[in-house]
Amino acid sequence: MLLSHIGQAVGLFAVTNVDDLVILALFLARARGQRHGVARVVVGQYLGFAAILAIAAAGALGMQLLPERVVPYFGLLPLLLGLHAGWRAWRERQGRSDLSEPGPVEPGPDVLAGAAGVLSVATVTFANGGDNLAVYVPVFATAGNAGLIAYSITFLVLVAVWCAASVFLVTRPGIARAQARWGHLLLPVVLIALGLIILVEGGAFGLRSRW
Repeated sequence: MLLSHIGQAVGLFAVTNVDDLVILALFLARARGQRHGVARVVVGQYLGFAAILAIAAAGALGMQLLPERVVPYFGLLPLLLGLHAGWRAWRERQGRSDLSEPGPVEPGPDVLAGAAGVLSVATVTFANGGDNLAVYVPVFATAGNAGLIAYSITFLVLVAVWCAASVFLVTRPGIARAQARWGHLLLPVVLIALGLIILVEGGAFGLRSRW
């Protein structure tokens, strides 16, 4: 039974967190070269996912912490972070233009800190996993206490695997060159798109009915 829970947990995690690989890779790419930058991203990823697990477990145990209609509004978090990161990147670009510096624009430390800080990564991870609650809660509820523990431990181990896979992606030469040139623009775009998708697919503000 335990092995069955672990196998199901691996499949469930992979299916529900594929999109996280892209976002995590972007955060890691922005954090590379910064002191403790990768560690901050990993800690933020764990904090965000731990919050998802805690709420899913609470829901499975009968504690109705979050009404279903609230979940889509998690999309506001990556949307606002994306707008903020885009504004900072634009401000940095303007500053470089004023100094007439040639070559590709690289964001300064403040942009990186804003885009890849622990709280930013945790917030985006939590918001992006909000829709996972609809899957995790019923699965946890039917797995029993032993199954819930098995799922939780497996998920937390797989977060480390996801981080390692993302590090592998951003250390490929082609991906690294693309990140150096376009990463400061790509991250805000991905975060804004992610926020809009969560809002629209969840029907926040009546968007689903209008679209």
